[in-house]
Order: sequence, then structure tokens, then C-alpha cells
Amino acid sequence: MTAPAQRTTAARSRLEAVRARLELPTVRHAAGVLDGRHRSIFSGHGQDFDEMALYLPGDDVGDIDWKASASTGHPVIRRFQRESNLAMALCVDTGRSMATLAPDGTSKADLATFVCDVVGYLARSRGDLLALVAGDAERSVQVPARGGTTHMEALLHRIAGMITLDAPPSAMTHVLDLTLTWFTRRSLVVVVTDEARPTREAEQTIKRLRARHELMVVQIADALPTDFAGEVVADVDSPVRLPRFLRGRQDVATEARRVADTRQREVTDMLRRHRVPSVVVRGEDDVVDALAEVLARSRRAGS
Repeated sequence: MTAPAQRTTAARSRLEAVRARLELPTVRHAAGVLDGRHRSIFSGHGQDFDEMALYLPGDDVGDIDWKASASTGHPVIRRFQRESNLAMALCVDTGRSMATLAPDGTSKADLATFVCDVVGYLARSRGDLLALVAGDAERSVQVPARGGTTHMEALLHRIAGMITLDAPPSAMTHVLDLTLTWFTRRSLVVVVTDEARPTREAEQTIKRLRARHELMVVQIADALPTDFAGEVVADVDSPVRLPRFLRGRQDVATEARRVADTRQREVTDMLRRHRVPSVVVRGEDDVVDALAEVLARSRRAGS
């Protein structure tokens, strides 16, 4: 994994920066798909029970409580409190491999935080709630679902501050386990990791998360060492260095691409088995379109 120069996180509004970077039609498209997820995720009668009431013309016949109606002699319905906001949760890999380079030379950290910023921007603009579960091999952060600009800004800045080259190694299975055990409200869970994860060891957790929540995975693609044959390349997870003369060989580049494609295909196949939509982001221009695509696919998978 190729490492970029360290980034400096400025004290600025991440939500306003998203608005300045995105074209309005693009935002509307992504928000429109999210509206569809909002209607789907709370369909049916999974909301909290409110009260019993007499049936009136126009009420849903499916809400009639036939046992209570028989005892009272009048049709009685069960009313539920409707959810007014969609609960969303970011599940973020903050291991140091997330701070290396993407194929277009962009920092993966910048792409991952941009994905999170866009999710936060959409949640804030719709009045939805946003939670966070993030971590790596040595750290974990859990932030309850809340709304409002102050909450969103603090949450997004926290993510940006954690994804650095000196962070501990990734431990995405642990982060997914935390999401499963800690976040119980049915929600739209957006997993942000790299193209090598989640691995097969997380399969049972993925299966259980998919049963409890609407789940989608956004993977940030890795640059290969052979993509930068003429430059100094370091691997953040091992001291091994690939000599420059080897990085310039076509057969080495072909084999590196084959191994990376096989690894990524195994992850995609595992997610597909459990009907978890996923998308790979390879550069900054992909982010919003990729989110819109995976939201749409998640809607179809959940219907």
C-alpha cells in the first residue's frame, strides 16, 4: 500500500465544504435516492406502539386488533408512533491502511472522509440522525445517533482526525462486531473501509448486521506499488520494500493486478451472498455517484 504525505486537518466546516464542492443536481439525485431508503426502512408496523382507538372510515384495515374488537363489540385499531427521521450510522475503518494512496494518487483518507462528509451533509440537510462506530486494532469510538449541525461537524472532524499514517492497523471485523452489539435501532448502516475488507472472518457478523439493519459497503480502492514505478514506495503494514527495478517490470505489474482483483472479487462475492450492496471508489470524482448507486442498490435489495 502506497503512502502519501501526511495531511493537516483544518478547523473548518466540513458540511459547508461539501456544499461548496458539489453541484446541486448531483446532491438532489443522491438525496432523492436517500428519500426512497427512508420510506423503505420504516415500512410496515415496526414502530413503537402508541394507543388503541376506534376504527374510522379511511383507517387501514390491517391495523384492526380483532381480539380487542371482539371484546369491545366495536372495531378497534392499534396506532403506532411513526418515525419522523431516518437513523443512519457510519461504520468506519480508521486503520493506517486507510491513509495510503488510491489509484488516482489521492489519499484514501481524503476519499474516506469525503464519503463520510457527504453522508453527514445529506443527513443534516434532511433532518436525519447520524451515529458513528469507528476504530482499528487499538481504538474504538462510538457516538450515539443525534441530529443537528454541531453534532454532525464534531462527528466528521473526529473521523478525519483518526485516519492517519501513524494509526494502528485496521481491525474491521472488530468494528463491525461493535456496530452489531452497540447499535440496536434499525438503521441505514454505511460501512467505509478499503477494497480488501471486510474479510471472510467477518461473514457471520455481516449476515447478522444485514438481518438487523439496512447495510451497504463503500470500499476505497488501493493503489498498487507498480502504479508508481518511478517513485519511492513504502508499505505501511510491513517493512518490505519492492525494488524500483522490479516495480517497473510489466510481468510484476500484471501479477500484482491479478492478486488485487482476486482479493477484491472474494470480498464482493461474500457481500453478494448476503445481499449487501457494495461499491468501490477509485477517486474523488467517483464519490457522490458511487453513494447514489449503492443507495439505489440497497433500496432494491431491501424491497
